[in-house]
Amino acid sequence: MVLNLGFINRYVRFFYQSVMILLFVFMAGFGFGLKQTVAADDVPVRILVLGDSLVAGHGLPQGKAFPEMLQQALLQDGVAVSVINAGVSGDTTAGGLARLDWSLADNPDAAIIVLGGNDLLRGLDPDATYRNLEAIINRFKAENMAVLLAGMQAPRNFGTDYVDDFDQVYTRLAARGDVVFYPFFLDGVAMVPDLNLGDGMHPNEDGISEITKRIMPSVRALLAKTP
Repeated sequence: MVLNLGFINRYVRFFYQSVMILLFVFMAGFGFGLKQTVAADDVPVRILVLGDSLVAGHGLPQGKAFPEMLQQALLQDGVAVSVINAGVSGDTTAGGLARLDWSLADNPDAAIIVLGGNDLLRGLDPDATYRNLEAIINRFKAENMAVLLAGMQAPRNFGTDYVDDFDQVYTRLAARGDVVFYPFFLDGVAMVPDLNLGDGMHPNEDGISEITKRIMPSVRALLAKTP
């Protein structure tokens, strides 16, 4: 029997190339190899997002809440980051303050505060809201964390005195000078039907995308201050 060595060599080369192509496709499909926006040895910055239903992702599919969308956007930009969702629907500033120990369990490096909307809806005393937020910020600062404060704004039909007192809660805290301040978390989204769920109060997926885009410069300022 005479072996056709040329045929065998061509077959071996074909088999080897086929295996390598399959391996290449497999690795690409699972995110290996070709191009990674974040180096494997980068230590991620841990950002805690403390908030209410606007953070928890009320009415949104899994993975589409603000913290998850923010993390995705930062990773795509090459920033090694882990964003922790510490949102609890219905939470007030008092509730956020009461659960700080639990929220800090992952030892975050920075924090974004998105609280006050439920204080507003319940007509709570703006001075109490101020004291709670101040205590939260002070605790984060004691943990050597950079802080971004996202403000809320009272609807104009809440009465001039209450609106002025509530809005000043955030500007007074921003005047401390040791926090990054984003004046209105729902900027560009509030009262825009196409960017909100049917309740008119909570952003839909497009609304969260818009919030993420608009707040990104402030988040980058936060990262620049992160120890």
